[in-house]
Amino acid sequence: MELIFNLLVQGLQMFLVVAIAPLVAGVTHRMRARLLRKKGASIWQPYRDLLRLMRKEVVLAENASWLFRAVPYLVFAATWVAAALIPTFATGLQFSWSADLIAIVALLGSARFFLALAGMDVGTPFGGLGSSREMMIAALAEPAMMLTVFSLALLAGSTQLSTVVEYLAGPGVGLRVSLGMALVALVIVALAENARIPVDNPSTHLELTMVHEAMVLEYSGRHLAMIELAAALKLVLYLSLIAALFVPFGIAAPGQGVGPHLLGLLYYLVKMLVGAVALATFELSIAKMRVFRIPELLGAALMLSLLGTLLLFVSRSL
Repeated sequence: MELIFNLLVQGLQMFLVVAIAPLVAGVTHRMRARLLRKKGASIWQPYRDLLRLMRKEVVLAENASWLFRAVPYLVFAATWVAAALIPTFATGLQFSWSADLIAIVALLGSARFFLALAGMDVGTPFGGLGSSREMMIAALAEPAMMLTVFSLALLAGSTQLSTVVEYLAGPGVGLRVSLGMALVALVIVALAENARIPVDNPSTHLELTMVHEAMVLEYSGRHLAMIELAAALKLVLYLSLIAALFVPFGIAAPGQGVGPHLLGLLYYLVKMLVGAVALATFELSIAKMRVFRIPELLGAALMLSLLGTLLLFVSRSL
């Protein structure tokens, strides 16, 4: 019975992140509209958009290779696996042994690599422009992410995500300067990876400024639906990662019954709602940066994560 319960909880977590990904995006869009004193679309509109795209016929360029057709499914699969590995409402799940922070970074890097290749595959100028900008952002965002992982691993003694979350949820952590630096660095990386303001504007269609949208201009139909769902899933992934590492209260421990798991699920949904509202509020309080200033922002994240790691080397109490 315990094995069946663990498998059910693991399956619930895997499908939960996919189910709420469009909802989180819808809440963010609706909150931005309300803050701008507009009515805005329904929070369920992303679900309708995905269904509409799934019904549409796929239009492919004549020179599109097999890679262009396969990338949407590869990106979605890699993002889904990475999001499913994060303990959302419970730790110590059936597949928690594979939930390694380095593995999650590798999965996200693989998805980004294939999407950049797809942007260049057809040979359009905007696709190549978006891919080059994406790789420029990744060159600074990935080292900052890895150094943040090392900071948490030094503190918890492991890169296994459930172990890190259980340690950070314990009473002996307290307030640490290194954790504050890691949090700020991770937030900056999350904004860059999800193409949000100030790095990119997800609602723009001006080819000279967009990054993510430029890579997927040639996609349509179910291929575009897979990419849009993967983008929403990636946002949920980073919100879940920040919530699990830095706001770990309410997460059910291994071996607990149905009640703590349901309570942890409720806490998780509230955290996602707060994260979506906070993201919308932040995006409206700051302007988009010029492309040539993005390395300065990501360089600050890199230095913060590096300083956090060095502080843990110098003194474990910081």
